[in-house]
Amino acid sequence: MRPTRTALVLAASALAPALLMATPSFAADTAAPAVTTATATAAPQASDDQSPYDRMSEEELRAEIERILDRPESGKAVHREGTKALEGTADDMRAFLKNGYRGAQWEDDRVAIATILGKPDSGVAVREAAAKALDGTAEDARAFLETGYRNAQWEDDRVAIATILGKPDSGVAVREAAAKALDGTAEDARAFLETGYRNAQWEDDRVAIATILGKPDTSDALRAAANRALDDGSPEALRYFLEVGQYQV
Repeated sequence: MRPTRTALVLAASALAPALLMATPSFAADTAAPAVTTATATAAPQASDDQSPYDRMSEEELRAEIERILDRPESGKAVHREGTKALEGTADDMRAFLKNGYRGAQWEDDRVAIATILGKPDSGVAVREAAAKALDGTAEDARAFLETGYRNAQWEDDRVAIATILGKPDSGVAVREAAAKALDGTAEDARAFLETGYRNAQWEDDRVAIATILGKPDTSDALRAAANRALDDGSPEALRYFLEVGQYQV
């Protein structure tokens, strides 16, 4: 059962110091998953019984390897070993398809997982799942890249959104967009953190600046600075005025 919103907010408050929050306006970009690994069809496992590759002609073996190399998800190791097999004999090509492909794909998958672990914005759930996949089998590594990464990222994103909801200065637009993202899919959560949070914060910031302009005791200097921020119109200009600029006037 998915955690309730209240439980997530409480959990996020405890985890917040360890989290690396990343939104386009206020921190490093989170590209949610900057590594997107497409699903690859694993090569058949080697066995004592005759495999389909044993019945293939040299031309068929070559065509099968070329098909693998044409896949966008085939990495450096797969290309290296596949090209080497193509330059060899029919037996070399069969050996690659039976065993070499799986080993090369595992090597590429481990590099992809290590890249994810090296991202400064990878959260707790992603790091734990990635480390477990690295300690496992070739199948564990592939499963992480195909489904586990997405699920772990979703878990981290929900904690990040709950942290935003827990901030006392989050405005109406931010709270509404965050709540909607929590009730949605993994893609909804990622979209909120990548773009939705920034846009909702911009909306709240415009309201906050308009409130300042509407106060009768707002000084001329502060009013001028507020208008300059509104004239600029960018989320960054509005946020800077509210966080820094209004206190420098």
